[in-house]
Amino acid sequence: MRLESINAATGETLATFEFWDDARLETALQSAEDAARLWRARPLSERAERIGALAVHLRERTDALARLASLEMGKPIREARAEVEKSAWACEYYAEHAEAMLRAEPVATDAGRSYIAYEPLGTVLAIMPWNFPFWQVFRHIAPTLAAGNTLLLKHAPNIPQVAAAIEDLVREAGIPEGVFINLPIDIEQSARVIADGRVHAVTLTGSERAGRSVAALAGQNLKKAVLELGGSDAFIVLDDADLDLVLSQAVTARFQNGGQSCIAAKRMILTEGIADAFVERFVEAVRALKVGDPLDEATQIGPMARADLREQLARQVDDTVAAGAQCLLGGKAIDGPGHFYAPTVLDHVGIGMPAYHEELFGPVATLIRVQDADEALDVANGSRFGLGGSVWTRDTAHGERLARAIESGCAFVNGMVKSDPRLPFGGVKASGYGRELGIQGIHEFVNVKSVWIR
Repeated sequence: MRLESINAATGETLATFEFWDDARLETALQSAEDAARLWRARPLSERAERIGALAVHLRERTDALARLASLEMGKPIREARAEVEKSAWACEYYAEHAEAMLRAEPVATDAGRSYIAYEPLGTVLAIMPWNFPFWQVFRHIAPTLAAGNTLLLKHAPNIPQVAAAIEDLVREAGIPEGVFINLPIDIEQSARVIADGRVHAVTLTGSERAGRSVAALAGQNLKKAVLELGGSDAFIVLDDADLDLVLSQAVTARFQNGGQSCIAAKRMILTEGIADAFVERFVEAVRALKVGDPLDEATQIGPMARADLREQLARQVDDTVAAGAQCLLGGKAIDGPGHFYAPTVLDHVGIGMPAYHEELFGPVATLIRVQDADEALDVANGSRFGLGGSVWTRDTAHGERLARAIESGCAFVNGMVKSDPRLPFGGVKASGYGRELGIQGIHEFVNVKSVWIR
C-alpha cells in the first residue's frame, strides 16, 4: 500500500511513498519516548530558541514550500506563501512568549509556599488535514514542543511531500532526533498509536466523523484529546452594514483556499433590507474570480484537493437546487484535467436543503434570507456546528451583543473569521472541543500541577 502525491490541477502522479510497517512504527514510538525524557529536561529558553529557528528556516524556504502545497492540494500560490509566513509567525510567537506562559504561578494558601506548575505531558499524536498543510501542523509544533513534549505527526495521505518537508525543517532547526516524527501510517496503525501507553494525548483537525472516532479511542484509553472539527460559520449581514466593507471581505471569507476551510463563511445570512443589494454585487464579485493553475500568480481559485471531494460537493449542490434553491452562478464541475469546480452562489437556501444544514467544503456560497437580526441569530445558532461566526453592522455595540450570543468558539464584528496565534481557537457543539493557539493552546498539553510546601 502506498501514499501517492498527485497534482490536484492535472491528476499527474508526482511521487509515491511506502506506508511504514509495524516494526518501523515501533522504532518511532520508542524513539519519541526516549527523546521526551531528554527534551523536557532542556531549559525552556533552549527549546524556545529552536522553535524560533524554525521560523527562520520556514522563511528561507517559503517559495519551495508554497509550491509543494500548490502542487499537492491545489492552493493558489499566493495563498500558499501566506500560509508559510503565518506558520513562521506562530513559531516566533511561541518562541517569544512560551516562557511567560509556562511560568509557575504563585497562589496564597495555608502553605509556606504553593504554586501552579505547568509540566509536559510526554508524547502527543497530531492527526492533521490537507487543507492548510503547513499552518495546521506548525500551530501545534510551536506550543507543543516549546512546552517540552514530543510530537508525532500523522498527516493527511494526499500530501506526503509536505509532511516530509516539515520533518526536514524540524531537523534543520536543530531540534533533536525523536522530538518530532512524521508517521506515514494508515488508519488502523493510527488507532494503535492512540492506544499505545507511550502516547499521552492526541489532537485532531478533521471531519466530524473522524473526530467521533478519535474521541472514542482516546476516551477508551483515558487520553487527553483536542478536536477541531467541521464548521458552518454564519456571516450575518444586517440592514445597516457598510456594504462596501462587507463585500470587500465576503468573497475572501467564503472562497479563500477554494472554500476548503473549516472557518469559511459557509452561511451568509442576510436581513431583508440589504439582501438584494448584497446579492447583486456579491455575484458579480464571485463571477470575476480567476480559476486556473494554482502556480499562476493571478489564480484565485485552484482545483479542489481530491476528486471524491468534488463529487460530494456536486451532489450537495444538485440536491439543494432540486429542493428549491436558486443557483445564481456556477453549480457544476469544470471539464478537463484536475478537480476544478466552478465558483457557485446559491440563493434562497432554506430549511431542509443540504446547503442549509450540511458543511459545504468547496467554492460554494450559501445565501439565506431572513427578516431581522433576531431571526438571523436563530438561524446562526440552528446549526449543529459552532466553530466561528461574524456580524456586519455599523452599530458595533449591537454587533458585539449578537457576537456574544452566537454559539461558537470565536465571533468577529465587522471582520472575517481567522485564526491568530495570540487568541485561542476552537469550537463548540459538533465543531469539537479544546483550544489551539494563545496561552490556552499551550496549556492543553501540559500537566497543570499544584505544588504545596510547608
